[in-house]
Amino acid sequence: MLPSRPELTGTTGAVSSTHWLASQAGMEILNNGGNAFDAAVAAGFVLQVVEPHFNGPGGDVSIVAHRAENDAAEEICGQGPMPRGAALDTFADLGLTHIPGSGLLPACVPGAFGGWLRLLLEFGTMRLADVLGPAIRYAEHGFPLLPETARAIDVLAPLFRSEWTGSAQTYLSNGTAPKAGSRFRNPTLASTYKRILAEAESASADREAQIQAAHDAFYRGFVAEEIHDFFAKSEVLDATGRRHSGLLTGDDLADWQPSVEKATSHSYGSYEVFKPGPWSQGPTFLQQLALLDGFDLAGMGLGSADYLHTVAECSKLAFADREAWYGDPNFTDVPLTALLSDGYTRQRRQLVGPDAAPALRPGAPEGRESWIPALSSPEPPELTEEWMAQLQSGLPTIQPAILPATLRATTTNGDTCCLTVVDRHGNLVAATPSGGWLKSSPAIGGLGFPLGTRGQTMFLVEGHPNSLAPGKRPRTTLSPTVVRRHGRPFAAFGTPGGDRQDQWTLQFFLAVTDFGLDLQAATETLTFHTDQVPASFTPHRSRPRVLVVEGNCDPETVAGLERRGHEVELVPPYSLGRVCATGFDPAEEFVLAAASPRGRHPYAVCG
Repeated sequence: MLPSRPELTGTTGAVSSTHWLASQAGMEILNNGGNAFDAAVAAGFVLQVVEPHFNGPGGDVSIVAHRAENDAAEEICGQGPMPRGAALDTFADLGLTHIPGSGLLPACVPGAFGGWLRLLLEFGTMRLADVLGPAIRYAEHGFPLLPETARAIDVLAPLFRSEWTGSAQTYLSNGTAPKAGSRFRNPTLASTYKRILAEAESASADREAQIQAAHDAFYRGFVAEEIHDFFAKSEVLDATGRRHSGLLTGDDLADWQPSVEKATSHSYGSYEVFKPGPWSQGPTFLQQLALLDGFDLAGMGLGSADYLHTVAECSKLAFADREAWYGDPNFTDVPLTALLSDGYTRQRRQLVGPDAAPALRPGAPEGRESWIPALSSPEPPELTEEWMAQLQSGLPTIQPAILPATLRATTTNGDTCCLTVVDRHGNLVAATPSGGWLKSSPAIGGLGFPLGTRGQTMFLVEGHPNSLAPGKRPRTTLSPTVVRRHGRPFAAFGTPGGDRQDQWTLQFFLAVTDFGLDLQAATETLTFHTDQVPASFTPHRSRPRVLVVEGNCDPETVAGLERRGHEVELVPPYSLGRVCATGFDPAEEFVLAAASPRGRHPYAVCG
């Protein structure tokens, strides 16, 4: 068993993220008088530089922010839509029944850069130069390369040299992959950031006008022009084993703005929980809480077979509804109010029985008929190179071509990024940036980053809430959380983990609310998830009855789960998820920070 870390306390602010340099950058902003939102933007830009295997400026971000001044929680959608040229017939004409998980065809409008700018504009106080400076510094002067990044670049180096030459220019040195721990620089990305900043500062002396000018430089100026020209002139190898051109144009970028809306919420006892809307999987967290509100979890005991079984069965029900009903609410009528209603929840709760349910069972809110498209995956091209196997997986994680069962469950324990910040004023923000990772699509040589491929999560069928349509947002897995307790700011948290994010963070939250653990201790509790949930990323797969549990689970609990019909798959202890959390003590005298012991990077700081 790993030794417990202390819960960090401070008075100025607290930052927890998936990389220590991002946390350090955020804390620097707080110490210089910035608020939580300024700090989050600075940390977010640094993550784009230091974790390029998990996110980048061309990816996406989901943000939930609580402002102390008006006691409001809002969501910022940094998930760009599919191009206007992306229609079902477009892919049918190419002979495709699935959107590939890599290349140019699944590329969306890059939303991460605009999402961070929107947070800075409407919630922050500092200038763009203040929050972009640390990212420019690390991109220009270098940082120690993570082993995961080095591994990804090394495996993909043959692809970069022969096919994705912009990626070779960005990530290789004289055709050679960098070593773990070496000083890695991305001078092209630094130049992109610096040009955006220079154009912003030359446009106006006003803070807000500079931020808007930076947005325009990216979405209507030189960045958009580079992206448009690259897509217009390129055909690149993707997961199909063939070369395809992309669909994204400069007009797609010019027409997009990140949205700010009231966050979706639900109460759980004295807690009010805020999540992004059903364009993400965020409401599954709320549906799970609503279902679990009818059970005596504390009486079951943390880590008991009864507890794991009950939580897993409620997760199955909530995620079945995700598969049937969630999608871009600008294009589909998502019955979210009905899905969270007391009557519907009581009806669904009755489905939780003593045995493991063998199949997904979506509900019928308002009497509507549900539909989940059949899971299937395209026939992969013949594997002649290891890097070809990587293209066929839509996840950023580098996976062996033949994946052992004990590794299969842990390949998404850190497949994106997370950061949370609180400040002494009572502001909270949680964000999950992802997409635009170095495995997703070729880096654009003149910009120093690739684009995100979230379009792979959409269905090429008619009539489903997450079906492909021109200008429609793909349903995303990115799902940060902000919580109030007794009407007061309490906590912000999140984790990497793709589809499993809202299972792993739920367990963290229940450890606090139902079992009285502090934030740090809650990150260290036994973690598990059901693999019955269909994977959002290609290839789309599901493993009925499989319950993945960390190996430090009590053998009696494992036996009890197996008696209930679960196929328990034990994975290494402390290998699932990397929860990052910040918050306030009950008296609101101190800010708090916590970080899961899973992962090798220290990343929680307080001041």
